[in-house]
Amino acid sequence: MPITLAIDTAAPRLQLAVMRADGQVDVSVDEIATGHAEILFDRLATLLERNALTHADIARIAVTTGPGSFTGLRIGLSAARGLGLARKLPVLGIPSLLALSLGVISGPVTVLLDARRGDAYFQAFSAPGMAETEPMLLPIEEARARVAPGANLIESPFVDLSAMIRFAAAADPANYPPHAAYIRDADAKPQNAARIPRRV
Repeated sequence: MPITLAIDTAAPRLQLAVMRADGQVDVSVDEIATGHAEILFDRLATLLERNALTHADIARIAVTTGPGSFTGLRIGLSAARGLGLARKLPVLGIPSLLALSLGVISGPVTVLLDARRGDAYFQAFSAPGMAETEPMLLPIEEARARVAPGANLIESPFVDLSAMIRFAAAADPANYPPHAAYIRDADAKPQNAARIPRRV
């Protein structure tokens, strides 16, 4: 197995994990809603040191891509891309709903996360990591009505990073580009020519 680093900043938690060549996984967790950027690289250095690894040992990087905190996602993605670019490593973007589904051992899975404003992020999986539907933003009652009887229901936004890193270590990077997956449009709308008065 390639020595793999995983980063998750989509939820109010900073999670880092490293999978060594022997397949053992070590996870670092900080319960924080903000301030990921200030401590991420310090926590990474500690994680690598306690596993007798350096940045030069990392062979691939995985990062959650959301949906999740806009700022948190940008921090995680920027860190993963920067490290990947510096060392010319493959960087895999693992959608957060898919990553959450991996926390179940077997059977169908439904991920249903509170997206606020009466909505929910919803995605159904026939098995962990095997998407049955596209990720969707639905009214929360409609999302609950879509949960299949007997499916494992996941409503926590916290990814099992041990499961995700094992998935990412074997996945094809070409299938998982490291791009943010917001699902809901950003609240801030970019200005355009129709909305900006021009001086003549």
